[in-house]
Amino acid sequence: MARKRIGILTGGGDVAGLNAIIKTVTYRGSEDDIEVVGLRRGWEALTHLDLDDPASKSHYLIPLNRENTRVIDRRGGTVLHSSRTNPSKMKKLPDHLAGQDLPVSESTKSGIATKTWDLTGQVLANLSGLGIEHLIAIGGDDTLSYADKLNGLGVKIIAIPKTMDNDVRNTEYCIGFSTAITRASDAIQRQRTTVGSHERIGIFRIFGRDAGFTALYTAYVTSIRCVIPEYKVNLDKLIQLLIEEKRANPSNYALIVLSEGAEWEGFRLQEYGEPDAYGHRKRTSVAEVLADEIKRRAGEETIVSDLTYDLRSGDPDFIDKLVALTFGNMAYDAILEGKTGLMSALVEGRYDLVPIPDAKLGPRKLDVTSMYNTERYRPIYANKRGLPIFLNRASQGGRW
Repeated sequence: MARKRIGILTGGGDVAGLNAIIKTVTYRGSEDDIEVVGLRRGWEALTHLDLDDPASKSHYLIPLNRENTRVIDRRGGTVLHSSRTNPSKMKKLPDHLAGQDLPVSESTKSGIATKTWDLTGQVLANLSGLGIEHLIAIGGDDTLSYADKLNGLGVKIIAIPKTMDNDVRNTEYCIGFSTAITRASDAIQRQRTTVGSHERIGIFRIFGRDAGFTALYTAYVTSIRCVIPEYKVNLDKLIQLLIEEKRANPSNYALIVLSEGAEWEGFRLQEYGEPDAYGHRKRTSVAEVLADEIKRRAGEETIVSDLTYDLRSGDPDFIDKLVALTFGNMAYDAILEGKTGLMSALVEGRYDLVPIPDAKLGPRKLDVTSMYNTERYRPIYANKRGLPIFLNRASQGGRW
């Protein structure tokens, strides 16, 4: 009899903790004589793989075993590598599919016509050709939105949420979040000496396009102010609060952390560049804009630090490694039970399996009422009794 075969992939941005998932699934598989195949570069592996080309198979497929995964959990990133590939909206066909009659869509924006192909048929054909009976997809909203689509088409699939933004619905925690907060806290605490020495206002920008979890939790543990996408602050009031704090500080400095998607009343961030596979364009730095406004309105000097990519780099911290290992084992157990369409999650502070989120609902948002002080532009520290460890219930972000 042929051995049971499962596939595993990581999509979107890398975070610390991914390798721990890959290792634990591989080790569990070896104990049950189940073959585990790593799919390189996320969904691209299943759109670009040419099963008739040995070079293509060598590039996109990694047979995983105890030997080649033994030490991978000791470092960050993902040994399977990643990409922002949306098989439903491919802007360019792989060479071996050029000229084939594939589903195509055309749209026009700002007078520019765009053509995209839906390669879902190719994804299904490759999964079948590889003999993959179950797939583990690790990613954020974008990666998991396509996982949900495949589940609807009959593919047996289990998801694991990962994103520093911590904004995947149906779960209170995503892999990478804790390490991101640890990295941000360390960087801000180190830079206090420089900001204080120059008696300035320190402005830190971190990830969070649509949700302010990363900025708010960083502010929570460093005791500084923050601005999040879910609430538009009054800029004059914000600047006044920073100046008052600076003058009250014996070292004559103040600090603030901003989500990359933060805005304020009367201001909207500009986007630039080509949109990625999921329609996201790069945004101008809100930290630089705030620095200019502080200088123009109050004459205060600032120091701006963009911490974004540093937050996802390096080894996972304790929480990310713990949760990653547990999420991986939960996913593997679900596969043994023949389940599909589910995601490893934390709900009410407890591990659980929940439905893969509905992509149409968008990312989970921070509950401003219970977590953000809209008068002081700080986290709320009071009334935490009864809340789960990450202070925000999955149901508050829209469960199922």
